[in-house]
Parts: sequence; structure tokens; C-alpha cells
Amino acid sequence: MTFKEWHSTGQYFDYRQQKIFYQQAGSGPVLVLLHGFPTACWDWHKVWPLLKAHYTVLTLDFIGFGWSDKPRKYRYSLMDQADLVEALLKEKGIGRYHLLAHDYGATVAQELLARYYERSKERKLAKQAELLSLCFLNGGIFPGTHHPRPIQNALASPLGILLTPFLSKAKLRKNFSVIFGPATQATEQEVDEFYQLIQHQNGKYLFHRLIRYMREREVHEPRWVGATVRGELPQLFINGAYDPISGGHVADYYEQSVNNADVVRLSNIGHYPQTEAPAAVVEAYLAFRGF
Repeated sequence: MTFKEWHSTGQYFDYRQQKIFYQQAGSGPVLVLLHGFPTACWDWHKVWPLLKAHYTVLTLDFIGFGWSDKPRKYRYSLMDQADLVEALLKEKGIGRYHLLAHDYGATVAQELLARYYERSKERKLAKQAELLSLCFLNGGIFPGTHHPRPIQNALASPLGILLTPFLSKAKLRKNFSVIFGPATQATEQEVDEFYQLIQHQNGKYLFHRLIRYMREREVHEPRWVGATVRGELPQLFINGAYDPISGGHVADYYEQSVNNADVVRLSNIGHYPQTEAPAAVVEAYLAFRGF
């Protein structure tokens, strides 16, 4: 599916008076895909045809990202994005689902995992969709091991708002060149598509607000890491080991910390495994699910 087709065949639903873009395809068990910062659900387009052969695949652009609305006066938070995911599940009448999550979306997944454990004793009363399994891709799921890029730290500072006008496609290309693997660099077309998604509704001017998620990770570390290390729900970590942000060092920490840790390392693959090595990601995921 091309970039234009992904957009034209997508759907929208209302969440807190905002339009939220989503895609759905396939049949069978429901697999929800959660994207990272600063991109959008288009991140999943290379694994999409492979996964929809086995699942009903469902993904969305978080509020403030991609083709979803990007209100200026809005309290952006990872907690709210988790509420958004649950709202979409309710909208679609989904009772049970699996999760595959990357980067920013991986932390949203941690919140959904924490809610799963909290609700486990009162599932019928909660009337919320039941999480069945969780697969992480690269992300800052352990704040102490996360190595953000200098631009991320700068945007998170009090001066971050002053930097947003200078977030050009050239800067995006430069940062991607560092975090992608040496042989799996983003193409010029891919950089252009990513940047179009960022530019939609002047989204780059929200980055100083959206980047607050890094601080949220620190604040909620006991809750989110605590849920992650329990390992009671089927759980997998597929890791692009070359990634300087959350690569092999995070995979090592995950393996040491999580009960019944299941880790697949992809050598020479960077921060975006689903874009850089889609076939390997799907192969590892389907093996995890027993296909």
C-alpha cells in the first residue's frame, strides 16, 4: 500500500472532540499496533500485509501525531493516549486483543499492561477489552537505560518551544541517519513521508509538548516498569540492537530484569525494526504467537 493509499483508505473516529485517524484490515484475532515519536502509524506499513494474513490488525495515529488532530491547547500525556487506545477498542466493539508497540507506543503499552494487572480480578465489572499478549520493539521502557538524542533533550528543556520552527526535514534526516542501522538507512522517500506526517497541521510546533513523555516515564517508572518485569502475561521484546537510544543495552537489561524474559535481537538493525527489517520482525512475532 502506498503512502497516499494508506491515507485515503484510513478512517476517523471522535475522541474528546478531536478526529483520530486509524487503519484496520485482515481477520482473526485482534492485533493493535502502537507507533513511536515523532512519526505515526504509517510506521507499520511494511509489516501490515504480512500481519493481516493472520490477524485483524488495527492501528491509529495518537492524538498530536500523523493525520490525527493536533490541538494546540491540549494536555498531551501517555495516560491520555492509553485512554485513546481503549476508546478505539470500545468504538470497534473489541473484547480481546494483542499488542505490538514501538518507542512512545511501547510506554503507552506499559500503561495498558499496568491496567490489565489492576483489572484482572474484576475483569467482568471493568467492561474493558482484555489484553492477551504484548510485544515491545525498541523504546525507553526502562528510563534509566534510555539514551535520548540531544535534540530530544533540547526540546524537553524550557527552551524547547524556541526550537520547533527549526525542526526541518534535513534535521530529521540527520537524526535518522544515526538511529537507523548502517545498511538499513531510511530512503529519501521515507524521510519525506515521515516529515509530511510531522508537518500535517503544523505538528512540529507541538513537539515541545509531546516530548514531555520522557518526564512522564520517570514519574511513573515504578508503575510501568513494575508491570513490565512481572512477565505473567505472554511478552516478547524484539530489539534492533544497533540503536543508540534503546538498542542492545536495553535488551540486556530487559533480559536481566523481566521474569521469563523472551528477547529477539536483530543485529545491525536500528531504532525502527519494523521499517528496517519487517520480515524479521514478523517472523519473530509469529513464532512468539505460535504460528
